[in-house]
Amino acid sequence: MDRLSATDAGFYYAETENAPLHVGSVAVFEGPAPSYGDLVRLLLSKLPQVPRYRQRVREVPLNLGRPLWVDDPHFQILYHVRHTAVPRPGGPEQLRNLAGRVLGQRLDMAKPLWEVWLVEGLENDQWAIISKVHHCMVDGVAGTDLMQIMFDLDPNAEHAAPRDWSPQRTPSGLAMVAGALAETATAPLRQLVHSPDAVTTGAKGLVSSARAAVSTVPQLARQALTPLARTLTGPIGPHRRWAWSDAQFEDLRTARAALGGTVNDVVLTAITRGFRDLLKGRGALGADTVVRTMVPISVRKEGERGSLDNRVTAVFVDLPVGEADPLARLAAIRGQMDEYKRTMQAVDARSIIGMGDYVAPTLLALGVRAAAQTGQMWCQAVTTNVPGPRVPLYVLGKRMVSAHPYVPIAGGTRVSIGIFSYLNEMTFGINADFDAFPDVDVLSEGICRGIAELVGLAADKQPATAAR
Repeated sequence: MDRLSATDAGFYYAETENAPLHVGSVAVFEGPAPSYGDLVRLLLSKLPQVPRYRQRVREVPLNLGRPLWVDDPHFQILYHVRHTAVPRPGGPEQLRNLAGRVLGQRLDMAKPLWEVWLVEGLENDQWAIISKVHHCMVDGVAGTDLMQIMFDLDPNAEHAAPRDWSPQRTPSGLAMVAGALAETATAPLRQLVHSPDAVTTGAKGLVSSARAAVSTVPQLARQALTPLARTLTGPIGPHRRWAWSDAQFEDLRTARAALGGTVNDVVLTAITRGFRDLLKGRGALGADTVVRTMVPISVRKEGERGSLDNRVTAVFVDLPVGEADPLARLAAIRGQMDEYKRTMQAVDARSIIGMGDYVAPTLLALGVRAAAQTGQMWCQAVTTNVPGPRVPLYVLGKRMVSAHPYVPIAGGTRVSIGIFSYLNEMTFGINADFDAFPDVDVLSEGICRGIAELVGLAADKQPATAAR
């Protein structure tokens, strides 16, 4: 029996009616669109490489153990692969509206936790695929690997014929309880036998984490006293607004080369401009105001790409939206990220995440659910950057021209920004609570203005640099 990890179980338990916790994307392709049957047959031929897509989550009675992945005896791919269209010729706004409705709807938690939608009717003879997969199943980096399994690098790639599949028998409730109790009793011992240094390493990770936490106490105290943009947090409803912005990767690299920092620093600075414009339009911008965003960081090792579970931690970055000077905004963000890099080097984040496997499952379930229902006021946004492939991808011989990410919102944080790079383009997918963000387009357009102003400053600096 394959059991969810502590991190994956946390995402599963945190799902609520108003906070569906799936990640997703909208990929646009050159036409003409394939037939629905061809797409179904393609996915059937790929499913043996991702057996999780035929499995559903089953909870252990009384939460005596973390939930299990079990084969769905009633699996029907036609339920998971949908077919729809927008009125021709459908432009970006029609696609965004459709995608916002599809991505905002919960997955059926009693079935395998994924959907794929084939969308026809786009302008310029284009079509799209909207995909959804629950966060308990895959994080952003693993999601990129899954996309590459479904996609081809060669437009003329051949695909194996779909194979017959028979589900394994679902364990009884009694067997699940017995297995959970046995695992709870023996897992620490097995961990010691197979990896004698595991607990020691985890304990050392906690010790180094404590030391790192002590070193960041001044920063945490500073953050606790920082005036935050409180209008961005609050209750989350069942509906979503979704918008996206596009940028050329070369522009971001040009700004980084001329102004310093990393591409991620430049991206966060551009997002700061978007939030600055949003709060200014709401009359809620002060000179010292910041927007604190959670920035997930993958701790997946290079050899672990393709592992379909969550290997992620997070840091909190204060976006200085009250600062009028874009160069000062970049310097402030760069300083925070550099400090986090030094801290993360001193902490074995993987070991700390792994220690969650020793948390009593019932307490894990109650703790995550309580945190999700209580909400939090520590941060106002989620910003996650997932590097995508730099080579063209194809589905059934059709070239993907762009991809836009979708990141869930939960726990009182009513806006998230997913960032995805493909070829020479970087896209920003903004997911926001419908009632709280009628002005989501201001944020989207502000990010574009933020990139443009940094590129302009980089161009102004280049002659001076060349003169020296």
